Amino acid sequence: MRVQGKGVSGGIAIGRLFYLDGMRELLPQYAVADSEAEMQRFLTAKELAAERLNQLCQKALIRVGREQSLIFEFHQMMLEDHKFLGIVEDIIRNQHLNAEYAVNEAARQVSALFHNMDDPYFQARSDDVYDSARTLLDALTGSAPRLMAAAEPVILAAQELMPSETLQLEKENLLGFVINEGSVDSHTSILARTMGIPAVIHLPHLLKNHNGELVIVDGSTGQVIFSPDAQTLRHYQRMQEDYHRYQQLLHTQIGLENVTKDGRRISLLANIGSAEDVAAVLDNDAAGIGLFRSEFIYLGRGSAPEEEEQFAIYRQVVQAMGGKRVVIRTLDIGADKRVAYFPDYQEENPAMGYRAIRICLKEQELFVTQLRAIYRASAFGRVSIMFPMIVSLEEVLAVKALTEQVKQSLRAQGLPFSDQVELGIMIETPAAAMISDLLAKEVDFFSVGTNDLVQYTLAADRLNPKVEEICNSHHPAILRLIRIAADAIHREGKRIGICGEMAADPQMTRAFLEMGIDELSMAPSMILEIRRHLRSLDLSCDDGREQAKRISVGPVPV
Repeated sequence: MRVQGKGVSGGIAIGRLFYLDGMRELLPQYAVADSEAEMQRFLTAKELAAERLNQLCQKALIRVGREQSLIFEFHQMMLEDHKFLGIVEDIIRNQHLNAEYAVNEAARQVSALFHNMDDPYFQARSDDVYDSARTLLDALTGSAPRLMAAAEPVILAAQELMPSETLQLEKENLLGFVINEGSVDSHTSILARTMGIPAVIHLPHLLKNHNGELVIVDGSTGQVIFSPDAQTLRHYQRMQEDYHRYQQLLHTQIGLENVTKDGRRISLLANIGSAEDVAAVLDNDAAGIGLFRSEFIYLGRGSAPEEEEQFAIYRQVVQAMGGKRVVIRTLDIGADKRVAYFPDYQEENPAMGYRAIRICLKEQELFVTQLRAIYRASAFGRVSIMFPMIVSLEEVLAVKALTEQVKQSLRAQGLPFSDQVELGIMIETPAAAMISDLLAKEVDFFSVGTNDLVQYTLAADRLNPKVEEICNSHHPAILRLIRIAADAIHREGKRIGICGEMAADPQMTRAFLEMGIDELSMAPSMILEIRRHLRSLDLSCDDGREQAKRISVGPVPV
C-alpha cells in the first residue's frame, strides 16, 4: 500500500515502523485550596524543566551543532516568556486551578498566536511552544520524558513529534520519520535535514495500525510504502544506494565555478537568519551571503537590541565571511512578525499593512540604531544594505537621506566605517518591478523576493491551502515582472538577483540565466545541488527547450 505525504528531508529509509503514542493528552482540571503552594510547585517544576532543557541543548550541540542546539534555547526562553508566565499565574492565583491545567492552557494560547502568523517559520514555532510545555508538564507530574526504546534501527512514526524527542534516539537507531502533522519549517523537520534522515509529514493515514510493519519512506517524493513486495523492496534499495552516491557527488562540487557548459556565469549566495548559520554558508562554498534576515535579532525578546549588541553580531558575521559580500536586510517586522515591545496594531490585512520599511521610516530612532550598527560593521569586511517592501521612489530617497545622516554622525564621532557600502532594495511587489527603471537610478543592486511577489501579484495567500494551486511561482505574470525588472535594471548597469524560494528551484535556473539574472541566493544546503545543475546546462543548444517552454515568460509588453 502506498500513501502520499509531503517530503521534508530527502533520501530513502527502509525499516520497521515504530509508533510513538500519545502527545497532547487531556490533563485534569481541578480546584486547589492553596494557590500560593500550587504556584510554588509550578516554580519548582520550572527550574527542573530548565535544567532538563539545558541538558538537551548540550546534547544537541554535540550531535547536530550550534545552529540546531538553539532550538532548546528557544524552549528555555519560553519558560521565561512573560505572556506564558502571566497566563499560568492568572489561572493558578486568580482562578485557583491546578498547575498542570494552567501550563497546558498557557501553551495552547501562546501556540495559537504563533500558529496564526503568516510566516511559515513562525507558524512552526507553535510546536516548539508545546515541546517546552511538555518538558514542564513532565517535571510537574514527575513523569520521565517519553522514551523511545527501540531494540533495532527503526522508522519513527507519530501523530506529531517534538525536537526534544527526536534527540532521544541515537542517530544510528533512527532510519527515518513519518509524521501525521508538522510542517516543512518545524524544528523536527529541520533536525531531520540536519541529521540527514529521510522524513515525511502530512500522512493522511492512521500510522498506529502499522506498528512493527516493514515500510519504505521516500523523503524526496513524500511517498510511504507499507509492507512492500520483494520487487518494490529491491527497487528502493537500489534507489537508496543511488541517493547516497549522489550526496557524495555533490561534495565534489566544492571549489568549482558557477558556470554553464557554454560559459554563462551566475553567483550563488546563501540566505541566513543568524550568525550561527555562517558555518553552513562556508561549508557549502557559497560566494557570500545574499540575505541576512536581521529581524531574527529583534524577535523573542523583551526590548529592541541596542546598537552595540547588533554591531557585535554583524561584525561577527562579516569577519567570519573573510571578505565575501554580506547583504544585510534591514528590519522586516510587522504583519506576522510581531515583537512584544512594539505597538500591536490590529489590521484587517496585516500582510499589506504597517510593516518593514514603512515601520522603519516612521520609527526612525529604531531604524537609525540598526543602520549605525551595520555601517560600523562595514569596517570589518564587505557589507551591503538591502531595504524590504519598497513600493515607491520616495521611500528610496528617504532611506538614502537617513543613511547619509548616519554616516555624517559616525564621522563626527570618529567611528570607522566603509565608504563602499552598497545600497539595494527588494522587489517584492508588482509596484517595485514596474518602476524598477526609476529605482535603478538610485540604488546599486536589487534582489527579487519571489515568495511575496507571487502572493501579491496573484492576489493569493501562499499559506492558505484553499488557494495553494493559484500560488504558482511559474505563472507567466511572475516571470514577466522579473524579466521587466531585470531588463530595466541592466539598462542602468546595475545587478539583480533572486533570494526567494525560486532561487533554489532547478526548473527555474535556465530561465533565470536567459533573463540575465546575476545571482541566486538560497538556503546554504541547496548551493551545491544548484551548482551541479548549473554546470550541466548548455544554453547554446536545444536541450531542455521543452521544459523551458512550460515556464516561458512569453512576449513582454513594452
